[in-house]
Amino acid sequence: MTRGSVAIVGAAESDLGEVAQGTTPADLMAQATHRALADAGLTLGDVDALFASSTQLSMATLNLGEYLGVQPRYTDSTQIGGSSFVAHLQHAQAAIETGRAEVALIAHGSTQRSQGRSAAAPQELSPYEAPYRPMLPVTAYALAAARHMHDYGTTREQLAEVAVAARAWAALNPVAWQRKPLTVDDVLDAPQVCSPLGIRDCCLVTDGGGAVVLTSAARARDLARPPVYLLGAGEAHTHRHISSMPSLTETAAVQSGAAAFAQAGLRPADVDVVELYDAFTITPVLFLEDLGFCANGEGGAFVSGGRIAPGGEFPLNTNGGGLSYCHPGMYGLLLIVEAVRQLRGDSGDRQVADCDVALVHGNGGVLSSQCTALLGAEATR
Repeated sequence: MTRGSVAIVGAAESDLGEVAQGTTPADLMAQATHRALADAGLTLGDVDALFASSTQLSMATLNLGEYLGVQPRYTDSTQIGGSSFVAHLQHAQAAIETGRAEVALIAHGSTQRSQGRSAAAPQELSPYEAPYRPMLPVTAYALAAARHMHDYGTTREQLAEVAVAARAWAALNPVAWQRKPLTVDDVLDAPQVCSPLGIRDCCLVTDGGGAVVLTSAARARDLARPPVYLLGAGEAHTHRHISSMPSLTETAAVQSGAAAFAQAGLRPADVDVVELYDAFTITPVLFLEDLGFCANGEGGAFVSGGRIAPGGEFPLNTNGGGLSYCHPGMYGLLLIVEAVRQLRGDSGDRQVADCDVALVHGNGGVLSSQCTALLGAEATR
């Protein structure tokens, strides 16, 4: 696929946090869709490809098409957890480049907070792990955190810095769910969920959704808003259950990141803003290493000292992330929405100066699937 051949032309969130009783995941997908299409200056009549995923809808594009009255000529309900939507970007590019679609809609919706997590996201327990009675997914991420601390000396204070920085960014985001100040001590003193992770090391449980609209670069130039080009993308997965993960401290982001950077012809040093899936405080630490922003074992030190907080030298998760902004079952689509806003200069008080290249990275399952995309304000350098 070709760098910059397609562009995101519309992006929006649905209502977030806790929605009205009776609201469905399809309601939220549709609400975000109408907002994203309005952002793009397009209508439902322009959409000919649907991409969607939700833990509550096993055939999400069928629900979305029925709700919107769209009968697409291309459909893709790929479900690989929270990374699905970054994968959808690459799939949509393939469909548009090969002439199978012209305008692609990617959407997500979840009522996880209203319905309860157990009802909204049923567990799929490995028979080999079941005797140990893991509390998934947090047990799996706690294993990775503990291993990283054992191998590299990473501390709970360093993990806490991830949550503190996310909260500081969220304070600048008027729609973030949690905006009250948070300190390292607050994180360390919070009730423990699964050692070494406390409740402030874990993402929010909210309702919400989002949508983005893609089309060819040629058509994008004539639409309402500045195009955000897909420069490169990669996807990879290594396991379904944590007991089959090849290494607890290295994820398939190594492969997905390398593919995305190769297609884009860029290096980590070229990236101006980074949006990483932060289901738990350990995940950005792992992904920063796997994507090449720092060496293996140095992630804890990398995020320390306010480096990733507002005013720091490395802007990370600028909407407040899944830890403080919103985490509606799967968070990956909202990474894309924030990256688009940063590249357009639409992020208000949290806007990163001179933002031309953004990296978004989605994670699914228990560090299982990894998808990376590089987005840019210009198609070519």
